[in-house]
Amino acid sequence: MIKELQLRLLPEQTANEQALKQAVCRETGEPLSAICAVRILKRSIDARQRIIYINVKLRAFIREEPDDPAYRVIEYRDVSAGKPAVVVGAGPAGLFAALRLVELGLRPIVIERGKNVRDRKKDLALISREHKVNAESNYCFGEGGAGAYSDGKLYTRSTKRGPVEKILHLLCQHGANPAILADAHPHIGTDKLPGVIENIRNQLIRCGGEVRFETCMKQLIIQGNEVKGVVTHTGESIRGPVLLATGHSARDVYCYLHKQQIAIEAKGIAMGVRLEHPQALIDRIQYHAKEGRGPYLPAAEYSFVTQVNGRGVYSFCMCPGGFVVPSASGERQVVVNGMSPSNRGSQWANSGMVVEIRPEDFPEFAPCKELSLLKLQERLEEQAYLNGGMNQTAPAQRMNDFVQKKNSADLPASSYTPGLLASPLHLWAPEFITSRLREGFRHFGRISGGFLTNEAVVIGVETRTSSPIRILRHRETCRHISLAGLYPCGEGAGYSGGIVSAALDGRRCAEALSANYLNR
Repeated sequence: MIKELQLRLLPEQTANEQALKQAVCRETGEPLSAICAVRILKRSIDARQRIIYINVKLRAFIREEPDDPAYRVIEYRDVSAGKPAVVVGAGPAGLFAALRLVELGLRPIVIERGKNVRDRKKDLALISREHKVNAESNYCFGEGGAGAYSDGKLYTRSTKRGPVEKILHLLCQHGANPAILADAHPHIGTDKLPGVIENIRNQLIRCGGEVRFETCMKQLIIQGNEVKGVVTHTGESIRGPVLLATGHSARDVYCYLHKQQIAIEAKGIAMGVRLEHPQALIDRIQYHAKEGRGPYLPAAEYSFVTQVNGRGVYSFCMCPGGFVVPSASGERQVVVNGMSPSNRGSQWANSGMVVEIRPEDFPEFAPCKELSLLKLQERLEEQAYLNGGMNQTAPAQRMNDFVQKKNSADLPASSYTPGLLASPLHLWAPEFITSRLREGFRHFGRISGGFLTNEAVVIGVETRTSSPIRILRHRETCRHISLAGLYPCGEGAGYSGGIVSAALDGRRCAEALSANYLNR
């Protein structure tokens, strides 16, 4: 017999399968010996009151063993003789598009400007150790895209865009912990995600697809009003319809499209800072306990949002037990982001704290309206570079000092390994952003006592929350509005935000490409 139960348990009651079996016994009246296995289907933490509970939906196998796998497996065919399709970019949109193309019988040729996910780690280490940024291999570019070494969070609200569970099952098939199928806020971890990415790549190659690293698209091959392929930096032509999934930082691609008068538009974005607290402080605040989270609860998270002067101010990409990392992709830039290992075990918590920005908010960039917010990104990143000491040292200010417009005489310890330099962000960053952040911080401090504190540090700047460009495409067919054979895809094209939504958009674009291509 199989029973599905909804239980509200104390954290220690969910700590192991034996304790869960005992909870099932109490609920069903069955003896412990009858409970063969327990599988958690959904799990979430309720920390709204002083006593913390775990809401659990589980499946209990009573007097029978489970015979179904924890996740669904897709069988992939050999497509070595199939029609070729070019996928530009090996981030989540590109990789999941390529997997879907294989399912549909097409042969994906994936080109990625950066290095494979393992070799890329050496270039990331140089950013922290020697302050050297490889423009083609960094936290934004390389196999896995900006998400590979940027936490691996899988939480998304984009259920209307497609089957989120299918993406999670595919990640499990390629090596992710099946716990992501149950957790309310699933997370793979920066230390585990590279192995999953490698497995996806190897799957593509086994099926007859190609994955080429350190290969940069320089132009599209356009005949009439149709894209027929790409030309790489070596001058090689690769033929096939093109799924363009270049990520949110491929500014050279945006400039190329604009120069070629291929339709794009400026898209609203959010920019601000990265805010870092001691994780123990966040645990005490969120779990309402002086002793912190204790042995049975994970590192606490938070999510804040408010409106200030007609613009949203909110936390973004919250990383409990994580690190602040340098995410520049070129010279004269300082950009920060956050990540967490799978155990979320560091002594710090960080999140982006950002302000909603629309193209009309900065009219000084109006002469080039399509690239206006891209130029604003560049301006802020260069200012952070200049105010951070003209290397990857980041400008920073204690949180309460920032709110009170005071210089910080010193800074707290930080996870940001290139180092911090005390700098008055309230003076040199745009008042449009800083004034709203100050009021947002005051509000968050009022609703969450202890959050506004000089134990926390504001680090500049967080500018790569999403793409500042939308590459225009038809809603239903995903095809570019004026060019057949071109399928703008994922976060870089302006149609997703985060690993799961980018993966969903990749699959959708692959299906649209296949429907048009195979019917010819």
